[in-house]
Amino acid sequence: MSRLELKDVRKSFGTTEVLKGIDLTVEDGEFVAFVGPSGCGKSTLLRLICGLDEITAGQMAIDREIVNDVPPAKRGIAMVFQSYALYPHMSVAQNMGYALRLAGTPKAEIEQRVLAAAKVLRIADYLERKPRQLSGGQRQRVAIGRAIVREPRIFLFDEPLSNLDAALRVEMRIEIARMKERLGTTMIYVTHDQIEAMTLADKIVVLNAGRVEQVGSPLELYNAPVNRFVAGFIGSPKMNFLTLGARHGDSYALPGGEIALRAGLEGATTIGVRPEHLEIVEAGRSGTLGGTLTMTEHLGSDTYAYVALPGTEDLLVVRLSGERALKTNQKVGVALDPGMAHVFAADGTMLASARPVALEAA
Repeated sequence: MSRLELKDVRKSFGTTEVLKGIDLTVEDGEFVAFVGPSGCGKSTLLRLICGLDEITAGQMAIDREIVNDVPPAKRGIAMVFQSYALYPHMSVAQNMGYALRLAGTPKAEIEQRVLAAAKVLRIADYLERKPRQLSGGQRQRVAIGRAIVREPRIFLFDEPLSNLDAALRVEMRIEIARMKERLGTTMIYVTHDQIEAMTLADKIVVLNAGRVEQVGSPLELYNAPVNRFVAGFIGSPKMNFLTLGARHGDSYALPGGEIALRAGLEGATTIGVRPEHLEIVEAGRSGTLGGTLTMTEHLGSDTYAYVALPGTEDLLVVRLSGERALKTNQKVGVALDPGMAHVFAADGTMLASARPVALEAA
């Protein structure tokens, strides 16, 4: 296990600065996920860590040793890419042990490491097969096993499951979670899939335009985002945002109604509410937002209702438990608990979180 430290790490390609001062610590044995929109710099940051690209400025250390100028092969890092990149003419065992053979590792040790990794990944029965005889999920296990046998200090994953179908992604997510518990090795995982990040990571790093917006546990980011960007990026369906209108005491006008917020929120311009914190009620009920139900999605365990509010083009998404029989194009009310609303200032910073982080440990 190893500790990774980044201090004011920057990366430029020509005159374009892609990473704009990254400060981050990944502790021993920690599983950290990098998330963010396309072009935010998460894959570039991963390439800097493994040494495939050079740092323009700043400092990177592994176990307090500065590695800015250390070549990739000597950093003790193994990387799993989006592409399996398996040799088609080699067996599973040969693919997994190839790097060890190149390094001159004794044959008996290679066989021992390959078998141990195969057992962890549940592919021990396929060691003599060729890649073409495997499913996509099995091939990705081989690619991960190829990294495990090297016994690296740090594992890096660059969107390893994005080429798999939905069912295989769930299966491989479970396998990676099991591997994480068994190996206890420091892992950094780049993904565009929030479910992967929320379910696998001990800590999530949210990147945006080359900067770190927030670092924290999955529940911390979900319940107490530091700004509107993080609030809107974390969560599926994403958070609903409503612009606050005229203020009357502690009450604010909203599309389709009015809501009373907690006192002391000077400078509030927007509120955010998770879909699960809204409820569909009969139209005209006092203290609700009036709108028109435009569409419903029935998913079995949940029903998503989409409500159009007057004066705004954005649809309000309401998550309802179980199957709900709702008629589209009817007038409805949307009940909103003010205590579950996130409140933002004009610059996007959080003024009040709906659920303080301290409550998570209670």
